[in-house]
Amino acid sequence: MAEEERNEPGKSQKITPIATANKKTDEEFIRDYIKPSQEWATWTHPLTQKPYSLEFLSSHELSKDDFRTCFGIIETTSGVDYKNSSVGWHPAMKRKEMKSPDLRYILVKDDGAVKGFTSLMPTFENHEPVLSGLGKQLMNQLITIAENIPSTKKVMLTCFTSNLNGLKFYEKLGFTKDGFSPRDRTLRGGKVVRPDYVILSRVTAHGGLDGELRAIN
Repeated sequence: MAEEERNEPGKSQKITPIATANKKTDEEFIRDYIKPSQEWATWTHPLTQKPYSLEFLSSHELSKDDFRTCFGIIETTSGVDYKNSSVGWHPAMKRKEMKSPDLRYILVKDDGAVKGFTSLMPTFENHEPVLSGLGKQLMNQLITIAENIPSTKKVMLTCFTSNLNGLKFYEKLGFTKDGFSPRDRTLRGGKVVRPDYVILSRVTAHGGLDGELRAIN
């Protein structure tokens, strides 16, 4: 990931907002990008009215038990889609990805036990800055962070085409197919091969110039 823009020799280097975001402590990140109200760390289920707590922390702060639970959630909810895709399911690679140094987590807990989570990473995707991920509440947190990092152009995420409910959910939140999403390929003989995943994005209100917030799943 590019962390700084290099200028001509003899000129000072310009630190990008993406690099600045990644250098912040969890407390600074919450203060500057989530800009929380007093209620930000709690979420109440709209049907059961059961309260849950939200925690924001870096990958290296994640406990072994919480990491194991998060990995289990991915394996349970997306393992089959991974196995049926061209990407394949590779547990060791997924664990390594989940421990990326710049990755941050928002955990949803009930009495200390993780019930859901999202992870994100401010980064550059195809030379554009992105914000790199419990349903609508968690996605709204990602959107808020993207809006508050000045250079972030859009929120990006990847979704399997077989996940129809997921695609509809993201569409309702304003996500559309990104220009960098893989396209259909026509093979010799005319056979069309369609990608088994799609890259979706949602442009920020301020339309940043060169950054993205990447939701990791």
